Amino acid sequence: MDAHDDAAPERRPKLLATVRQAMRARHYSPRTEEACVAWVRRFVIHHGLRHPTELDGRHVAEFLTHLATRRRVSASTQNQAASALLFLYREVLARPIDVPHSIARSPLGARRPVVLSRDEVASVLRQLSGHTRLVASLLYGAGLRLMEGLQLRVKDVDLHRGEIIVRRGKGANDRVTVLPAAIANELARHLRWVRHRHELDLHRGAGWVDLPGSLARKLPSAGRELAWQWVFPAARTYVDRETGERRRHHLHESTVQRAVQTAVRRSGRATCHTLRHAFATHLLEDGYDIRTIQELLGHKSVRTTMIYTHVLNRSGLGVRSPLDRFPGGDGGLEGRGRRRGEGDREL
Repeated sequence: MDAHDDAAPERRPKLLATVRQAMRARHYSPRTEEACVAWVRRFVIHHGLRHPTELDGRHVAEFLTHLATRRRVSASTQNQAASALLFLYREVLARPIDVPHSIARSPLGARRPVVLSRDEVASVLRQLSGHTRLVASLLYGAGLRLMEGLQLRVKDVDLHRGEIIVRRGKGANDRVTVLPAAIANELARHLRWVRHRHELDLHRGAGWVDLPGSLARKLPSAGRELAWQWVFPAARTYVDRETGERRRHHLHESTVQRAVQTAVRRSGRATCHTLRHAFATHLLEDGYDIRTIQELLGHKSVRTTMIYTHVLNRSGLGVRSPLDRFPGGDGGLEGRGRRRGEGDREL
């Protein structure tokens, strides 16, 4: 008997691990990866743990119909599930499927966003303090999504030009948006604190940060450079299992979400994303061109931006953040909510 006859058969990767590998090979974001894996898992469980190779388009259609009629999910959620399953069959299993057109569509269509007035935004922001207030001010003042704000690197903030560069936003696209002049001084102080903390980390043998793509291999020392550090670093460090480097992640989104929820209970109704909606609406009220706002928000289609309102085109002007139109130029925010010694203490 040959030696290879006694060898254990090669194990095929599990389905979800294969899906993850396919998503990473195509450079999808971690959040998109998690969403896709979650829908594949739900699809398999829904059909009694049968492997997708044993199922076809009819089973996909039945699952999507179940989501619309039984689970009552929104149209966008149903579309997300459909995209995940089509990716599974086309890209992972290499078995394109035909999905019947008789899928029940979710009756829950797109909803109009909740938009706060300028006074309501100012009230919410004044309820916040410290780094969470600075993050929330950027969500409104620059129109950032929550994770776009938390994943900013030091090099992405240009105080001199008054610009913020959003790297790999939704759709993996980069864009430039406005940096509110009302918080420029506070942001400059915050970045000096980030520099000080990073120097302390370097002295302790830490100071590493996770880098995008293959940059860590191309530029081995970039992970300890100030330019690549998070603008909003987490309070604790961790040791990366693969490299053994002591790193610092960015501030967790739940920290900001909880703070905003507390402020809302005192001030009215809103979420972190509501501040982004207010950014777009208030710029439209100020007469800015709809396509300019589309670029600032990073919308792929102007139809997405048009949900806020319809305005006449007025181009050729530089963009001024709506935060800068508060009374006094800073909405009473400058100097508020900053605790004594906050820049020198651990979060």
